[in-house]
Amino acid sequence: MPRRRDPCGPRVVYRTARVGLRVTVGQRRRCFGLLRSAGDVWACLLEINGWRRRCGDAPLVGYQELCRELAASGPGTFAELDSTGARSVLRRFSDAWFAAAKRRNSGDVSARFPRRRRGLVPVRWYHGTFTVDERGVRIPVAKGSPSLWVRLARDLPYPPEQVRSVTLLCEGGRLFLDVTAEVPVATYPPGEGPDPGRVAGVDLGVIHPYAVAGPDGEGLLVSGRAIRAEHRMHLADSKARGRAVARRAPKPGQRGSRRWRKYRRRTRLVQGRHRRRVRQAQHEAAATVVSWAVRQRVGVLHVGDPRGVLEVPAGRRHNLRLRQWQVGRLMQVLTDKATLAGITVHLVDERGTSSTCPACRRRIPKPRGRSLSCPHCQLTGHRDLVAAAIIATRIPGGGPTTPTAAVVLPGVLTHRRAGRHLPGAGRSRRDPRRPAPVAGGSVGPRRPAPPSGGESLARKARIHNPHRTPGERSWTPH
Repeated sequence: MPRRRDPCGPRVVYRTARVGLRVTVGQRRRCFGLLRSAGDVWACLLEINGWRRRCGDAPLVGYQELCRELAASGPGTFAELDSTGARSVLRRFSDAWFAAAKRRNSGDVSARFPRRRRGLVPVRWYHGTFTVDERGVRIPVAKGSPSLWVRLARDLPYPPEQVRSVTLLCEGGRLFLDVTAEVPVATYPPGEGPDPGRVAGVDLGVIHPYAVAGPDGEGLLVSGRAIRAEHRMHLADSKARGRAVARRAPKPGQRGSRRWRKYRRRTRLVQGRHRRRVRQAQHEAAATVVSWAVRQRVGVLHVGDPRGVLEVPAGRRHNLRLRQWQVGRLMQVLTDKATLAGITVHLVDERGTSSTCPACRRRIPKPRGRSLSCPHCQLTGHRDLVAAAIIATRIPGGGPTTPTAAVVLPGVLTHRRAGRHLPGAGRSRRDPRRPAPVAGGSVGPRRPAPPSGGESLARKARIHNPHRTPGERSWTPH
């Protein structure tokens, strides 16, 4: 999140929370009408630049130029969408175009300019154009249209006077409102706040999203096995659902039936619910790390940047795991929460932290499990915590990767879990997507091998045909 310093007050950061909407049928129709009108604005920009490209003219991509073109179109061109919401679409288009141009100028030939039509485009309104109530928001509409009040599914997480912008969007067939607020950074009594001299290392992973090694031999492990199980079960459920309806899928170019549209809508709902579950678990994991750092009075977090491994092809299955890892979101969520708590976050190079012994500085073969053991000096420890302890000694912005200071391995370890709300993660109920247990029950404990020359300890086999001797066929081939 962007951060600035207010000369008349404390330091503030910008936070965004997504809140669902409870709307009537008419309100839902009008909200989707605003999103479709924003899609029409996007389509108009694509057509205008297409005409200019065919005529050999320069593209129209500057925000000021686009605003003048919008003003020349006149009021009422895009139904109930007001000029403020339309200008937010122009800003989104201009930012996307210049971001692609910057990437192409730097040598990235895979960057593409925005040239694809979008049916529903998010619309943003800034402070002073909307009204925020305790449980409702008045969304601005075009002049002459009736006012549009929408009810929020829950209370705003921020005071109304701190809200700076609201964004209407659709995800998985549901309407949401992204509320951005200006929140002051947390303040602490003297001697109890984060100390800039206390540094902790953070190692990012799949099994453990965050492994933290503190300065006083304190360690934290946040388990993400529930998140990994959510990804695995969602993938299996999606494959099973696709196989079940493969025969009813329309041919390419053929219009789908009403049943097929219902199935697609249900699929979007399931996808949106899966994304919300994973996002909430990631926020819980980051909040656990920040609260632990505040208790330890850690002022600086050195986070290992593992994004270099994302560009290395590692096969179909492992590439899927890396995509589901969402390491960029983990880093962003941790940075946002740490900044709000007054903790500084630095990205450092994590190369070799999981395969280097912190005591003898020699390379260690990659272990199969989570336990790391050095064959040279017999040092044993948790693989992720050893990496986090080495990351804490790395210098931000580059420099030598060999630890210059003594590596302090955690001696007191705290275990936490992320995603207690996920199906099957708690003790209340099992995941409904898991297959039903075998009707016969468990196979039971393994029995020891029979003694030599003695009788087997296994149960007697049940023979359904007592008139047939063992080895005799129950039918005779013709």
